[in-house]
Amino acid sequence: MKVVIFAGGYGTRISEETSIVPKPLVEIDSMPILWHIMKIYAAHGLTDFVICCGYKGHLIKDYFLNLYHRSGDFTIDLATNTVEVERAAAEPWRVTLADTGLETMTGGRLARVRDYIGDETFCLTYGDGVSDIDITALIDFHRREGTMATVTAVQQPGRFGALDLDPDSTRVRGFREKSSRDGHLINGGFFVCEPGVIDLVDGDDTVWEQEPLHRLVERGELAVYHHRGFWQNMDTLRDKQVLQKMAEAGDAPWKIWQPRAAAQ
Repeated sequence: MKVVIFAGGYGTRISEETSIVPKPLVEIDSMPILWHIMKIYAAHGLTDFVICCGYKGHLIKDYFLNLYHRSGDFTIDLATNTVEVERAAAEPWRVTLADTGLETMTGGRLARVRDYIGDETFCLTYGDGVSDIDITALIDFHRREGTMATVTAVQQPGRFGALDLDPDSTRVRGFREKSSRDGHLINGGFFVCEPGVIDLVDGDDTVWEQEPLHRLVERGELAVYHHRGFWQNMDTLRDKQVLQKMAEAGDAPWKIWQPRAAAQ
């Protein structure tokens, strides 16, 4: 099963970073968030990726072109202009990097990679959100539901501390830290789709979250998988700092590919 990842947006809300690199290459714990997302899928045996590039897409292409050599040791013979790999530690991934246009919307980007997806069920997500979601369970759920698409619903993380009030009182009883209880259910990405959903895209200007998803809802063809575990996107610099602090503290729930004890 292939995994399609939207990685072409401008990332304007985190312009402090995206003026230099595209948002999927913004690093968390010394690795691009795109790499973290791919590791989540790879932990469930999905290693065939289609990356929808756009803004600064050449940098994403350069990253993967050089990843093999960056991840291992090699010897360069300048006399013969040859490179001998001594120790390779690159991920066993197949990665298709597709230029889907600078101004193309998410639905248009999906349509542009139709030929790379083929005629089989595929996964789809955004290049800026991590989670400890059970991808295997998500796919099994999608197959049981038999719909054209499944979206993962997550609790939006609360951004502010909450007031603890006595019922029918005008006095504050205390404060509690922000938590997932303070947010609303939102589209958390991590879709599973049948290839027929691409037919719902009208063109480059189609936003995946608008017409295609609305049409699926009208037809009763959009199932929802509730993920009650960890989920966090990286929309702003503050979000990046939250994820970075979690990684530095050894408490990164999305790193499902390694034992939690090893992250301490």
